[in-house]
Amino acid sequence: MDSGQVGPVPGPSGWSGTAAEPWPDDDPSGLTDRCAEAEFSELADEPCLGGDVQEPAGQPSSCRAREVLQRVGDKWSVYVIDLLGQDTKRFTELHRSIDGITARMLTVTLRGLERDGIVTRTIHPVIPPRVEYALTPMGQTLLTTIGQLVAWADGHVSEIEAARAAYDARHQPPLG
Repeated sequence: MDSGQVGPVPGPSGWSGTAAEPWPDDDPSGLTDRCAEAEFSELADEPCLGGDVQEPAGQPSSCRAREVLQRVGDKWSVYVIDLLGQDTKRFTELHRSIDGITARMLTVTLRGLERDGIVTRTIHPVIPPRVEYALTPMGQTLLTTIGQLVAWADGHVSEIEAARAAYDARHQPPLG
């Protein structure tokens, strides 16, 4: 495969195509799949139905709320939201700033956040085109919560590493 081609990209429901092909359901994140799938049914006190769940007026369904939480709670989304809270960024700036993320995963994350109204994508009509990403006003409302989560993680890294080491030592298989 030459460097200009993109190989198979796993998508929702096991679909595998190339980056040039459209996603079968137009949603690269797979979040349009109903919560009845096994990965979600374990999380719910009551299973989500395939159709719209009737909740009291003004109340979001728990299934739909989980879909939103899955999007904003995804590890890559947290990083993207945190970085865009500092300033508008170009794709390459985001890609360089998030250790371990692939270009494809960053694209999927940004598309999902844009679809949910958390991020805006602005294309500047210059040659070559310049694309910038920024948080929407709704996305800005996540900054305090995301910032607290990131600060908590930073503040507890050494404790978590110590707990992992102790756990691994207790659960190591016997030699011999």
